[in-house]
Amino acid sequence: MERNRREKGRVLDSVAELFDLPADVVAGLPRLEMVGSRQLYLEHHTGILAYSDTQIDANTAAGVLRVTGEHLTLLAMTAGELRIGGRIDAVAWVGADG
Repeated sequence: MERNRREKGRVLDSVAELFDLPADVVAGLPRLEMVGSRQLYLEHHTGILAYSDTQIDANTAAGVLRVTGEHLTLLAMTAGELRIGGRIDAVAWVGADG
């Protein structure tokens, strides 16, 4: 199984190089952007696992992204993009395998 993962990684790297694209975009890895401690933008999520005004867990290909803080809200959400607002105290990967 590890061999297949390495081969897939090499193929994705080759495709990225061929089309002059960042490897993370080709692989569908999550992309995070923070605006101070007030907003978080996440690309390539695969769903919300938990939601409250103090914690939001978003599923991604790299694992679960946990956002904690106060007065957290979903400002916008599409099939692949998510924007969280509120006071963000911490962002952590939970159960990520690397």
